[in-house]
Amino acid sequence: MTRVPTMSTHEQRVLDAIDPAWALDRLVELIGIPSITGSAAESDAQHRLAGYFDPLGLDTNLWAIDLLEAKSHPDFPGLEAPRTEAWGLVGTTGGDDGPTLILNGHIDVVPPGDPSLWSGEPFRPRVDGDVVHGRGACDMKAGVAAALTAAKAVRDSGLHLAGKLSLQSVVGEEDGGLGAWATLRRGHHGDAAVILEPTSGTVHTANAGALTFRIEVTGRAAHGATRELGVSAFESFWPIHLALRELETERNADTDVRLRGHALPYALSIGTVHSGDWPSSVPDRLVADGRYGVAIGEPSAAARKVLEDRVVEACANDPWLADHPATVTWSGGQFGSGTLPPGHPLLGWVQAAAADIRGSTPPEAAAAYGSDLRLYAAEDIPTVHFGPGDVRLAHSPREQVRVSDLLDTARAVALLIVRTCGVR
Repeated sequence: MTRVPTMSTHEQRVLDAIDPAWALDRLVELIGIPSITGSAAESDAQHRLAGYFDPLGLDTNLWAIDLLEAKSHPDFPGLEAPRTEAWGLVGTTGGDDGPTLILNGHIDVVPPGDPSLWSGEPFRPRVDGDVVHGRGACDMKAGVAAALTAAKAVRDSGLHLAGKLSLQSVVGEEDGGLGAWATLRRGHHGDAAVILEPTSGTVHTANAGALTFRIEVTGRAAHGATRELGVSAFESFWPIHLALRELETERNADTDVRLRGHALPYALSIGTVHSGDWPSSVPDRLVADGRYGVAIGEPSAAARKVLEDRVVEACANDPWLADHPATVTWSGGQFGSGTLPPGHPLLGWVQAAAADIRGSTPPEAAAAYGSDLRLYAAEDIPTVHFGPGDVRLAHSPREQVRVSDLLDTARAVALLIVRTCGVR
């Protein structure tokens, strides 16, 4: 059924203040910054965003994150990309007479991969009609641009918020969540949060987890001409790999209903394999790094034990591995799962705002990937994903976002700000 919205005077004022050209300019500018996780450009992007915050009337907090102190903390979420610096950025506006709404976006992007697979240069954004192409277009610089555009509309409308709006731009989301973790530790909390990840016209009320693991297998070296005298670590890894594929099938047999449509919402994959150091030698060591999906509501420690036990079982059933068992370690990004408390009204608030812009209510869903949602949820901050773009295009050479989706999201978020924070 098509929804016919009835806007209050304040709501109509903020919608009338949305600036489409400014929104597109900000998105194009942000895509042009190659802010790969851990790079100097990631820090440059944070400083560029801080320059946007002041003209929007935001009280800006830009700070250098103490990496040495962060890494020593027992709750540090991990990282995979090398880095020498990290910056936090929060902009706030409004009063203390209402709730605080957090809008979160990560400014870091993954590397573009083989440039020959792109139809253009990854960090030279291309606007083709209603579509913007480039690395970070949907994951998630369009979400950041939508939040900025909504905040600008509130300022340009002349409305004064009763509660507080908190724009939080974070780094390191792609490899563990360093930025959001540090932002929360700095005391930037709120009553509700929206993370503007690409949600393909849905509202995510949960995210599955994703844990990075390493498996190391020991073999016995020998000359390739007498390979029967050695034991290939590469071949010894095969029964472990088969056991993990079987484990993946079992863990995806019964999943959360919000993950419908995902064939493997709790995917288990081997991302890199390194074995051997000479073509004519039997490899005596293999190192495999992978990604392991955590079920919604499953403690990360329990998920780790399940995988570790399966590797132990696979080794026990192999003549070589029984005496030379593989080892499993956990490093890099450690994304637990997270969920909005059942029945919390934030879902309805976001759905209503989106429906008033798009004419239909977006369905509830969940993310099959790790995200910063679990960090906010762990701090008892009700959190959802809602943002422009299709996550199936993220991390790919086809990454893109529709300008109309960017603007619809900005309008819905502007409504949400006025309705959640209230107006003085």
